[in-house]
Amino acid sequence: MRILLFTGKGGVGKTTLAAATAVRLAGRGHETLVVSTDPAHSLADAFGARLAGEPSLVDTRLSAAHVDTRGLVDSVWDELRGKLRLVLAGAGVDSLDAEELTVVPGLDELLALTEVARLARTGAWETVVVDCGPTAETLRLLALPDAIGTYLKRVFPPRSVRGMVSGVGRQGWADAVERLAEHLTDLRELLADPQVTGVRLVLTPERLVVAESRRTLAALALRDIRVDGMIANRLVPKAGMRGVLQRGGPAATWLRTRRAEQDAVLAELRVSTPLELRVVEHRAAEPVGLTALADLADELYGRSDPLACGDSRPPSLLRMRPDGDAYLLRVALPLTEQSDVDLARVADDLAVTVDGMRRLVPLPAVLRRYAVVDASVDSDGLLVRFEIPVEALS
Repeated sequence: MRILLFTGKGGVGKTTLAAATAVRLAGRGHETLVVSTDPAHSLADAFGARLAGEPSLVDTRLSAAHVDTRGLVDSVWDELRGKLRLVLAGAGVDSLDAEELTVVPGLDELLALTEVARLARTGAWETVVVDCGPTAETLRLLALPDAIGTYLKRVFPPRSVRGMVSGVGRQGWADAVERLAEHLTDLRELLADPQVTGVRLVLTPERLVVAESRRTLAALALRDIRVDGMIANRLVPKAGMRGVLQRGGPAATWLRTRRAEQDAVLAELRVSTPLELRVVEHRAAEPVGLTALADLADELYGRSDPLACGDSRPPSLLRMRPDGDAYLLRVALPLTEQSDVDLARVADDLAVTVDGMRRLVPLPAVLRRYAVVDASVDSDGLLVRFEIPVEALS
């Protein structure tokens, strides 16, 4: 099974390209599901069909669905949350505090992702194409399994929860919390498995959009989530320019200048990343319906397989080597000179923050008694120097 997540800045056309990819996969004989987790659902508009929370057939070997996040929260979490409030109240926690403790930030987005995983594992589909929300929401979504797993461990430590629950005769709800934490771990492993999950980053050839895309690449690498391709959408079409350019005038000047700017941006992007970059020209009519989406897929993929990509396994996030009495730790991230990077030591972890996205990276055991003394950024990411603290040598 393969899972392809399509994301990008709002308005770049990721929904249409996700739908076109699903049409191509189904046309090549793959049982395919395309599902939207974007709160502003537009997948139904791309197919010109009505979609619901449960998958429905839109073509041979192709099913589609919208994830109903509000319904998931109502049906899956609210009951467990109510029981946990009873548990906390039985343990002497004030009712207002219990209400706050059982609010999990970002739960609706997390449940959308767990629903995708459920559909992927329980259905007969070989490929699942996911139309994610805009980039910022997707990055938050993909960070949630770690963040909420940590939240559950801190707020509901297994031993303390079992102690509170047993006191009020609710042992099963401690098990439910533990199962939820285990489920989040499984979800995290699914997302980080490069043999299963890949991200397709959609952009338009504009400098601001490309800058955000570069930040996204670094943020996803920080999560060990593999980006296996980029798609530049809405290039000024060269074929349609010929007649206008021959006639000249302001329209010809605008088209020539705009396409030249787009080509320059894409040339810089190709130099800065080893990822495959596919391009799609702007169309006069919006692609709606199976026939139009199939035509778009022909332009996007040609004769190639949408599942084909480059190296199937991303480089290891951490690589360590000795340097005399010190150690150098390489944190492999696609950074630029404009990247805002911050490092901090938190117990046995290294807290790495890149452009506002933070992750606690467990340090190799040998480095836990060493201190960070220096760090630099180069084309291969972060290079952090660890040395034994002076006070430890005395």
